[in-house]
Amino acid sequence: MGEARILEAFRTARTRPAFIPFVMAGDPDLEQTAAVVRALARAGAAIIELGVPYSDPIADGPVLIEAAGRALRAGTTPAAVLDLVRRLRREGAPPIVLLLYANVLFRAGVEDFVRAAAEAGVDGLIVPDLPAEESAAVLRTAEAFDVPVIPLVAPTSRRRLDRILAGRRGFVYVVSSLGVTGPREVLSPELHALIRDVRARTALPVAVGFGISRREQVASLAGVADGAIVGSALVRHLAQGGAVEPWVAALFGPPAGAGAAGVL
Repeated sequence: MGEARILEAFRTARTRPAFIPFVMAGDPDLEQTAAVVRALARAGAAIIELGVPYSDPIADGPVLIEAAGRALRAGTTPAAVLDLVRRLRREGAPPIVLLLYANVLFRAGVEDFVRAAAEAGVDGLIVPDLPAEESAAVLRTAEAFDVPVIPLVAPTSRRRLDRILAGRRGFVYVVSSLGVTGPREVLSPELHALIRDVRARTALPVAVGFGISRREQVASLAGVADGAIVGSALVRHLAQGGAVEPWVAALFGPPAGAGAAGVL
């Protein structure tokens, strides 16, 4: 579980770079979320990034803020998200990484939440508002339960890369540009240099997120990054009632072979 499943997902990804979709859990409800995850697995998702809805998501743009609001109004709780993960893992879902804000983690109790996440089958955590300088206790707890805390690296992080990446596991989430989540017309011209700096310091896979919404953007990452994280564009498409598999095929191309084992 944990890092081993994540690394295997990158190694065997059927698209290059590996397709990592973000879905807000509970938007519009948990049953719909389960159906979307199954469809994403069939479409070739290597890893699922599942958002735990929060009322003040400081790193998120309007699309994800609205999705979190819908999920919260539907009654989605962290415990319910873990129940969903448990069910999806029994069905053979790809590795699942939770994105949650520090307040959610600390309110639940770090050890209690990480233990519950590990028992549910969560493979990693992304905590976007947890600074590296204040993460030591969380990292120790997560390490004890084999639940990697995925580091985020932004264009402003280059002087702090050694501190941010020290002892981290799973993969590195490289933020493509400054600002909140949401589609971008073009990716930052500094992105390739940032990825080179990250690779000089770690052997972990590198996935790029924030702003990816076009096939040419995904293509530009081939041979540069190991994964492409797509969030706002997908969440907006789903909110408009769009189908999953044709949309993914248009962005990444059709998957090679059948869907993820056990996910129908």
